[in-house]
Amino acid sequence: MDDSVRFLAIEGVIGVGKTTLARMLGEKFAARLVLEEFKENPFLEDFYKNPRAWALHTQLFFLLSRFRQMKNLGSPELFDTLVISDYIFQKNRIYANINLSDPELRIFEDVADVLEVGIPAPDLVIYLEASTEVLLDRIRKRGRSYERRIDFDYIGRLNEAYNHFFFNFDDCPLLIVNTNSVNFSTDTEEFTRLLRILDEPPVGMRYYNPQKELF
Repeated sequence: MDDSVRFLAIEGVIGVGKTTLARMLGEKFAARLVLEEFKENPFLEDFYKNPRAWALHTQLFFLLSRFRQMKNLGSPELFDTLVISDYIFQKNRIYANINLSDPELRIFEDVADVLEVGIPAPDLVIYLEASTEVLLDRIRKRGRSYERRIDFDYIGRLNEAYNHFFFNFDDCPLLIVNTNSVNFSTDTEEFTRLLRILDEPPVGMRYYNPQKELF
């Protein structure tokens, strides 16, 4: 990992492999992991059963949970050790815009506007992208009971929102990785290639498609 990166965030749609890659990189670099607390969200299962009734509860829980985690990173000395997270704080707004009604979104944004102040920015973001078909297949294969109700349309809208967000992203250097044909947890060669890319100084927006050249 390039020495200028003290806070690395990994992002992508549900099922793309964010947490798996974060754990692999965390082990490789003896990093401090900051992982999404989705299991602690008491509204998540109800949300997938009835999104309209539980969307605001679910999004506010995630917003506050991520806020607490990120605020704990505010002290400069905490970055003496590399920090790796499986999300960026802006994902709150991506999901809110997809899931909330207009009145709910106004409430959410009022809270988010206050909480976002002072949240540390990553030195590098890795955006793992995949097609909607691949994402839905991975979700089905991991077999979380509460995710069985997730359908193609929902993942498609999330995928479109994520792609739009990162197409316009300029908060920090960005590495976009196409994961349609790669599983880093089983493909040691591709994981090694990714590590070599991470050794380079992070600049601008780069795109890595496994088996092809980085540009």
